[in-house]
Amino acid sequence: MLPFIVLAPLAASIVAGFGWRYISERGAQYLTTAILFLACLLSWIVFLTFDGHTQIIPLMRWIDSGSFEAQWSIRLDRLTTIMLVVVTTVSSLVHLYSIGYMEHDENWKEHEHYKARFFAYLSFFTFAMLALVTANNLVQLFFGWEGVGVASYLLIGFYYRKPSANAAAMKAFIVNRVGDFGFALGIFAIFYLTDSVNFDVIFPQAQIMGQTQLHFLWRDWNAADVIGVLLFIGAAGKSAQLFLHTWLPDAMEGPTPVSALIHAATMVTAGVFLVCRMSPIYEYAPAAAMLVLVIGATTAFFAATVGLVQNDIKRVIAYSTCSQLGYMFAAAGAGVYSAAMFHLMTHAFFKALLFLCAGSVITAMHHEQDMRAYGGLRKKIPFTFWMMVIGTLAITGTGLPFVGDWLFGVPLGFAGFDSKDAIIEGVWGADGAGYAFWMLVIAAAFTAFYSWRLIFMTFFGAPKGDRHAHDHAKESPLVMLIPLGILGLGATFAGMIWYNSFFGNHADMAKFFHLPHHVETSIAASHGGSAPTVASDDAPGAKLAESTGQAEANVPGIGAIFVRDENHAIDNAHAAPVWVKLSPFIAMLLGTLAAYIMYIRSPALPGRLAEANRPLYLFLLNKWYFDEIYDAVLVKPTLAVGRFLWRWGDGVVIDGTIDGLATRVVPYLTGLAKRLQSGYIYTYAFTMVIGITLLVTWMTLTGGAR
Repeated sequence: MLPFIVLAPLAASIVAGFGWRYISERGAQYLTTAILFLACLLSWIVFLTFDGHTQIIPLMRWIDSGSFEAQWSIRLDRLTTIMLVVVTTVSSLVHLYSIGYMEHDENWKEHEHYKARFFAYLSFFTFAMLALVTANNLVQLFFGWEGVGVASYLLIGFYYRKPSANAAAMKAFIVNRVGDFGFALGIFAIFYLTDSVNFDVIFPQAQIMGQTQLHFLWRDWNAADVIGVLLFIGAAGKSAQLFLHTWLPDAMEGPTPVSALIHAATMVTAGVFLVCRMSPIYEYAPAAAMLVLVIGATTAFFAATVGLVQNDIKRVIAYSTCSQLGYMFAAAGAGVYSAAMFHLMTHAFFKALLFLCAGSVITAMHHEQDMRAYGGLRKKIPFTFWMMVIGTLAITGTGLPFVGDWLFGVPLGFAGFDSKDAIIEGVWGADGAGYAFWMLVIAAAFTAFYSWRLIFMTFFGAPKGDRHAHDHAKESPLVMLIPLGILGLGATFAGMIWYNSFFGNHADMAKFFHLPHHVETSIAASHGGSAPTVASDDAPGAKLAESTGQAEANVPGIGAIFVRDENHAIDNAHAAPVWVKLSPFIAMLLGTLAAYIMYIRSPALPGRLAEANRPLYLFLLNKWYFDEIYDAVLVKPTLAVGRFLWRWGDGVVIDGTIDGLATRVVPYLTGLAKRLQSGYIYTYAFTMVIGITLLVTWMTLTGGAR
């Protein structure tokens, strides 16, 4: 089943993209959608029947040069099964949704073969993402990593006749190249230290890396910290973390299904997946883990503040994505990897639901995206309204604290209530995570505010904007509503179903992840129950083992323990005081109440507050001026250097030299040569006499000298 799950979307993409003339554009839509639903079904079978033993399924010999070996294989462990169901479930529903959405999007009509091309891009993206999450080595993972980058460029810039779409696609591609440079350096460093890119060789040597010094940037560093930071730079670019986040909101220029597929549930979570996959290294890289924790928590806070004042419905949800990714990174940085993956899974359901609901609203309002032109739509599009309310209840973390624990043994609430609260409690339980804890709690309040602000501005109050659009607003077709209903079920129940598996006691987690009882032998779970890999003299990585005098390393990490044992973060979280467990719930209530007061009870209040605090309002509206700062510090100087090299380097030096030779020197020399070719015999005879005279003179002089 696994080779089919990974390769079938690629085959569907090729057939849809190049063979649509034979199967028709409608056939291309149905083919890609059917293949994805089949892959989704098989992924759920794999997820539910996984027995805990890591499997390596070789597909082909790929790269083999000297000691460098990278075989194309599928790695199946619990982390892989989680990502398989996330990717295929969201992708299949987006494929189905797109069949209806594209029929109502006039932007698409101008593009030749837009249906077949779009579905081919969607399926190609899915293949690249599946290649990434099933990789058994870093080079294969990097192949999928770059593949989703290419696919995102094609999908964000799908409206290639819109300058803003082209600019957004270029921005996403370029910013991600910055992160990918760090990722590539991390891969080089790992290969330098272990002589391998295969996970089964790398992970057992993580402890040795933590005891090795690596000379980098003119000084010696802890090797594990250097690698952890470099890998996180790549993860931050792909997952839009602070400083490399600027591409994500602009990516909303793509069609709404693209936003749901790439920028809500799959591609942007690749960075979280990378940190969790490489968790054995982060377990011995305390500085790198702390960086992940701080940047993640700060990103959650930053993006939430920006989302408070945005007016484009898709941009509000985009900044929400950025903020939720910060939660996941904070959990991973705190060593609570299971909570990070739990939130990744639940987030896939409710964030895809929110984006697709936004697409339904945009379709109903004839492609108007400004929420200030909405209002009163709940009776026009009731199903979309209720599904968006469910998504909002999930993302804001709505539930009943303690009630579910007493009655059912799991928290009773929507998906985000279980997974986001698990992160906040887990971060509190980690050592030295006070700053991150409060950033996440404040972000929870802001999340509730901007989420309900979106609901109130869109569905309540008097209609605003184009009256004709309001009068003719109607519910989306069934093919667009079915995915909303399925995602709504996931946003409601996924948290309660899998809470104990991801964040329960050690027995529950061990049963789900098939973990050993003792952390010090937990690497065995990563190797299908086998003993830790031992580096020998002739094995890859022996050089690193020799350098430290250790041949064996017991490495905790994802697929192994999901939680750093040294600080007992999950145990501390379960034993947290009541105020810690109630803090995200109280923050949610405060944010919801503030949104209700400002947009239902006193609709004029937001305008007065914005006017009274105009500098702060503009600061948030302009996204902390990151784009303006980057434009002044990076973009304009780069363009100035480019113009200088073009005008002076290329225009004056290169073109001037070539043009000078071509227009002056060469014509002069050819003119002299032309004069020698007079056509008269006496001229040639005279030339020969002169030549013989010079030759005889030279021979006489040189002979006399000897």
